[in-house]
Amino acid sequence: MSEQNKKTDSHNHSYRKPEFYNKWRRIFLFIVTHIGYMIRFKLVYRLEVQGRENIPESNDFIIAANHLSTLDPPLVCAIMNRGVAYMAKKELFENPFMCWWLNWLGAFAVDREKLGVSTIKTVKSLKETNWVLGIFPQGRRELGGEITGVTKGFATLAKSTKCNILPIGITGTQEVKRIPFTGKIIVKIGKIIPYTDEIPDIVNEWGNSIEQLTGYKFVPEQV
Repeated sequence: MSEQNKKTDSHNHSYRKPEFYNKWRRIFLFIVTHIGYMIRFKLVYRLEVQGRENIPESNDFIIAANHLSTLDPPLVCAIMNRGVAYMAKKELFENPFMCWWLNWLGAFAVDREKLGVSTIKTVKSLKETNWVLGIFPQGRRELGGEITGVTKGFATLAKSTKCNILPIGITGTQEVKRIPFTGKIIVKIGKIIPYTDEIPDIVNEWGNSIEQLTGYKFVPEQV
């Protein structure tokens, strides 16, 4: 595939219209996460979820969770009562199978170097559906114990799209377990953080909330 075709293909996957998030993608996501992954979460990790009452009925929010392992994205999907769409780096859509898989899971392409207009438009589109955006503000997986490497992108996105933040604290997914009933995952859903024009305030409030939910120390980025 030529570089020009790659750019065009990536662009095609960076903006999702509301009709993209149809019932068939919702069913596909449900089968993968609520059935496929949930069996593992319940059987092997004895999943415990707290704070479901904090999930808003409206769709004007972004899910923001701490990040410990590759289990976190399907875990967040599995505990929610609606579809959760994630951003994926645009390079992944250059692989035919990954492109198909990510499309059916409702993901959309982003450029990690900058927040594009198409990203903002897609998040606004989600507000017209029964899906919400899921994001990991740390940007990378951490081993636990501390909340570090928190970027401002999620707060900027919340401000730009007028979406509140739903903090979710995760513990236990970093421990790889295969024998039934030998692990323990605890997910705590916090209270909604209203968006404001003060991006640092959103970042700090999210970090402090995750610290309370997980017991991991929030370490703000040094300016």
